[in-house]
Amino acid sequence: MAASPVVANNTMNRERGLAGPNSYAKELGFDPYEFLAAREGAQAWLDLCCSSGKALIHAAGRFAAERPESAVTIVGIDLVDHFLSGPRPPGLELIAASAAGWSPRRSFDLITCVHGLHYVGDKLRVLDRAASWLAPDGLFVADFDPGSIRDGRGRSGARKVVAALRQAGWEYDTRRKRVSCTGPRALDLETAYLGADDAVGPNYTGQPAVASYYEWSHS
Repeated sequence: MAASPVVANNTMNRERGLAGPNSYAKELGFDPYEFLAAREGAQAWLDLCCSSGKALIHAAGRFAAERPESAVTIVGIDLVDHFLSGPRPPGLELIAASAAGWSPRRSFDLITCVHGLHYVGDKLRVLDRAASWLAPDGLFVADFDPGSIRDGRGRSGARKVVAALRQAGWEYDTRRKRVSCTGPRALDLETAYLGADDAVGPNYTGQPAVASYYEWSHS
């Protein structure tokens, strides 16, 4: 699946910046820089499926220029090593790795995934693992299309997933297709991952996406 041209599309979202019309602020509903700057103490931001890292480079550069006294760590993870070239601001680390397999050595005050889950095979595993990396008052926000979750017969698992998320204390914005939680949250859906399909065509974004298949312990 990692070798799929749909999954490893290195041109996807390369120009998305920190703020503006095509930005993290627009997609997430808030500016990650402003979010971190408003908090006290050392802060850490993890962005999964960060593409070129453009927004993270911008944020780290702003902290270095405007708040040099701030102890901020910014980590970007992307499957394809096509990060922007040039000098990187202090506190920034860009890592080529799978969001489903990589593990951090610390907790984070902010974890984001802007449209990256559309191209992940085991989406529920990534959600569960990412939420476990949050600081006690940390925030996780991601674009998530529950219609991409299906059972072994190809039937939609959207209702089951959204109900389970909300029961576990997560929030799901149906209109914006955005999932979020505050503080570490377990997501025990009692499912077994069966595999993924990268030939299902476009999702609500209009871009080709990946459908993920699971077997539920209780149908």
